[in-house]
Order: sequence, then structure tokens, then C-alpha cells
Amino acid sequence: MINLVWLVPLLPLLGFLINGLGRNFLPKSIVGFVGSAVIFISFCLSIAIFFELSSSTNKTFIVPLFDWISAGAISIPFSFQVDPLSSLMLLVITGIGFLIHVYSTGYMHHDNGFAKFFSYLNLFIFFMLLLVLGSNYVIMFIGWEGVGLCSYLLIGFWYTNASYASAAKKAFIMNRIGDLGFLIAVFLIFLTFGSVDFKNVFTQAATFPSGSPVLVLITALLFVGAIGKSAQLPLFTWLPDAMAGPTPVSALIHAATMVTAGIYMIARSNILFTLAPATLNVVAIVGLSTAILAATIALTQTDIKKVLAYSTVSQLGYMFLGLGVGAYTGAFFHVITHAFFKALLFLGAGSVIHAMSNEQDMRNMGGLRKKLPITFWTMMIGTIAISGLPPFSGFFSKDEILAHAFEHSPILWVIGVIGAMFTAFYMFRMMFLTFFDKFRGTHEQEHHLHESPLSMTIPLIILAILSAIGGLIGVPKILGGSHWLEEFLSPVFHASNSKIVALEMQHNTEYMLMIASVLGAAFSIIYAYIRYVKKSHVPVSDNTARTTLSRIFYNKYYIDELYNVIITRPLDYISDLLYKVVEKLGIDGFINGLGKSTIGASNSLRLLQSGNVGFYIFMMVAGIVALLLYGIYKV
Repeated sequence: MINLVWLVPLLPLLGFLINGLGRNFLPKSIVGFVGSAVIFISFCLSIAIFFELSSSTNKTFIVPLFDWISAGAISIPFSFQVDPLSSLMLLVITGIGFLIHVYSTGYMHHDNGFAKFFSYLNLFIFFMLLLVLGSNYVIMFIGWEGVGLCSYLLIGFWYTNASYASAAKKAFIMNRIGDLGFLIAVFLIFLTFGSVDFKNVFTQAATFPSGSPVLVLITALLFVGAIGKSAQLPLFTWLPDAMAGPTPVSALIHAATMVTAGIYMIARSNILFTLAPATLNVVAIVGLSTAILAATIALTQTDIKKVLAYSTVSQLGYMFLGLGVGAYTGAFFHVITHAFFKALLFLGAGSVIHAMSNEQDMRNMGGLRKKLPITFWTMMIGTIAISGLPPFSGFFSKDEILAHAFEHSPILWVIGVIGAMFTAFYMFRMMFLTFFDKFRGTHEQEHHLHESPLSMTIPLIILAILSAIGGLIGVPKILGGSHWLEEFLSPVFHASNSKIVALEMQHNTEYMLMIASVLGAAFSIIYAYIRYVKKSHVPVSDNTARTTLSRIFYNKYYIDELYNVIITRPLDYISDLLYKVVEKLGIDGFINGLGKSTIGASNSLRLLQSGNVGFYIFMMVAGIVALLLYGIYKV
């Protein structure tokens, strides 16, 4: 079955071609079925591959497809690598992707671009699968660029809205900044190791000394790529604006696919980063800084999708914190659990928006739990999971990251726990404002409130179950588990683990860290309940009525405005100057000057053609005389 792994990405590509070419005549029922079915079959194949890999003694399979690039010393085959890391990513991408496709059949049913939407979704899944299956950095880069393209198409799906089109361009351009770093890193990898194949590169890299300058440079450039794709400081502002796309797009981009690409790339390149401790420190600091900054912004947002968007940025920060402190398994564990509860929360938000006739402002919601019981209870499970409360999935993955952060530096742990408290507060704030107290919308909205159709609620229920029990794959030994995920991924991270000096944490210390984290989250939830349920507080509509700190958080630290001042305006000024001076006066002036001088000369010379025969005879005689005089002079 592993040798048929090429079918996993091929099927979504076929779905893209069928729905894309037949978008003008295929009925919506066929489009939805084809778009969802190809992902479901890919998911079934991924399950079969996973079980075959689990039962095999060999944990890494290279599946060659064809010779691709061969020129001189360069030889890059088009081949796929199936190992524990890629097999788990296949399950997450196709599994969550299938649920989002099913959900979309109901959510996008009335949209005129239904077939085009499904073709874009299928293409997105194809490129993401290509990214995680590639056996070398070049194939990974193709998938990397492909998901960037598809994000542009999906975020700007409703492109007739100028702000949505601008959000798509912003995502595309900011990702290109990071992609440049990744591309330069690939060139440097080839120059250093003579190959871009993972096996060859990692085998050679393991012989390098820790702190090797070339490895530090390579990993720094790779991290620049991850910053762009996974929305970390300073390239994170595109992700909240990506909410311009339809809600299923938000779930797909933010949960299981695009934004986790940076985490996957670093996890795949773990030995390079382990041997570059300076880069790992930067990864940890940037990740934690992003987690806190995004969490504080989420505290004051009133758009339900914006809260979840900044929550995604914050959770990605925690994943980078895990990578930075060497907790590769913990970071990837959080990728999996985050895929469950964040997809659930986004799709739940979509269900709320669907019921509220496209209203996204939580200040105009309230009291929805009786009208939308399935949406409420499933979103509550997702909220508990992301808040890190046991025994839900988020508790285990976040606790593992925080435990490794404590081993690395207690300061990182303290800041991480504060960020976790912020997470619990703003997530329950969202739930209380949306589902509790009285309804604050219009009478027309209240009249049309209803639970979403089965095509939307069934994926919510499945994701809620996964959010509740998903953490069981990584129960730590201190709690009586065996941490199956750590054992399963050990072949991928073996080289790094052999070079990392693991500190044995006392059980009492680990228990105290868990209790402190849970108590912090519980305190935040209680405070949110008192403020938004007991006191029925509703965020103010007038920005000037906010406190200074709240205004800073609400306006996202004015980072977009800062970028506009220091980057956009200067570039616009330079562009305008180049247009007016260099292009219009210089290039256009030179070209137009040649034309005008030619016309002027022609106008003067044409006067010599008078049509007078006597004048022509005179000029002929004058010419003969001139030639004779020239000949005499030469002699």
C-alpha cells in the first residue's frame, strides 16, 4: 500500500480538474460529492499506509516516481518519503480536510462559485500533501509555493469586495518574503551538502559540530520561511486578515494545513536545528513573543473569527516555543490537537455566522445556546480543549511544551503560563458573549435563528470527539500513559534526541507545573464568567471609550499602521518618483525625443523635394562639381 502513496495527492488533483473544468455545467450535488469523495478516498489510503508503516520494522520508505532534474552534479528525483511524521500529517490533512469539505457542501450551497470553491479546496489539499510527502527540499518547496497560491485564491474568493482582494494580496506578498528565505536556504543546502535529499542532507549534517556557522545560517533562513508561512513576528499580520475568505477556508488554513507547514518543515529538519542552538533560541523567543502578543490582541477583539485568528497565531507561537526548546514531539503533538479543536472552533463559528445571517460581531449575539445546542456544546468542548483543561486534548500537548520550556528556562515557563491564562480568558469570553445572557441582535435575526444542517453539524460532532480524546495519543508516563506519539515519532527525531541532554524532572515538580497551569486557566475562566455572564458586560462600540491599554490591544498594537508608515508609504513614494522621473521623463522622454527629432528632421528634409526640374538639374551639376573638386583635392 505504501507504494501507492502517489494516489493520495493525485486524487485531490483529479478532483480539482473535474470540478474546475466542469464548473459551468456540473450540478452542485455532483461537485460536492466529487470534491469530498476524492479527499475521503485519500484519507482511507492514508489510514492503510499508517497501519502498514506501524506494523513494519522499517520506518522510512522512499517511493520513487520518476527522474526529474538531472544536470551535471545535480540529480533530484521526484520521490515521496513515507515515515511516521509524514504519515501522521497525511491523516491530519486528509481527515480534517474531508470534514471541512463536507461542511462546505452546506455552508457554501447558495454561493454562485460553488464549483470553483471546491476545485480550489482540492488543489489546496493536493499542494499540502505534496509538501509533506516530498523526499527533498525542492518538492517541499513546490508544495510550499502551491499552498501560498491557493491561499491567495481562497482568501480572495469573494474578490469583488475590494478589502477581501487586498487581504489576499497581503497574504501572498508577506508569504513571498518568507519564501525568499526558504529558497536561499535550499540553494545553500545544495552548496553545503551537494544534495537536497533529506536522507543525504541529514546524514551529513549529523557529522557537523554543534554551532557550525553554515548550519546556523541555513536554519536561520529556513526559519525566515517558517515565519512567513506560520505567521510569526514580524510577518503575522496577514493571518488575521485571511478571515476575509469563507469560514471553511479559515478552518482549512488555520487548522490542519498551511500555517502548520512551517512547524512541519522545522520538525522535518530537526537535526539541522539541533546543531544550531543559536537559531533554536531565536525560534523559542520569537514563538513565545508571538504567542503573548497575539493573545493580548485577542483579549479585546469583537469579531468572532478575528478572536480565533489571533488565537491561531498565539497557538502557533506555542508550537515554535516547543521547537525552540527541543520539544519536537511536543510541538508536533500540539499541531495534531490544535488541528482538532481549531477546525472545530472555526467551523462552529461558521455555524453561528450562518445562523446569524452573516453577522460576525459578538456584541450583536448572545443567548444562542438554546437556539444552537449542537453548535454550543461542540464549541464548548473545543474551548475547553484549547484552554488546556484536563482531560481534553489541549491539556496534554500544551503541558508537554510548557514542561520542556521549564527545563530550558523557568522564565519561559512563567511567560508561557501567562499566555495560557490569556487563552482561557479570551476563549471563554468569546463563548460567553456568543451563547450566554440575552440576545442582542435584531428581531429579524432572532426570528431566523436555527441550528445548522447535518452536513455542518456532523463534522462538528466528530471534531468535538477528537478534541476531547485526541490527547490520549500522548498521555505522559507520569499520568500512567506510555506516550504512544513519542515512541511512534522516535525514528524521526532519533538523531536530535541523541544530541540533546535530557534533564530528568522530578515527579513532584512536574505535578506542580501541571497544577499551576490548570489553576491559572481556571482562574481566567472564572474571571471571564463573572465579567461577561454575572455582570453582563458587553465590549464598547466606541473605540475612544476604551482604556489606553485596551485601545492598543484592540488596534493590534498599530502594527499595520507602523508597516504602512515605514514600508508601504516609502515604497509608494519611491514608485511614484520612479514613475514620474525615471519612466516619464527619462525613458519615455528619450523614446519620445527620438520620435520627435525624426519627425522634425523629416519635415526639414522634405522641403528639398520642391518638384522644380531646374532646381534638380542645378543640384546635380553642383554635386558633380563637388565630386570633381574632392577628387582633385585627394590627388
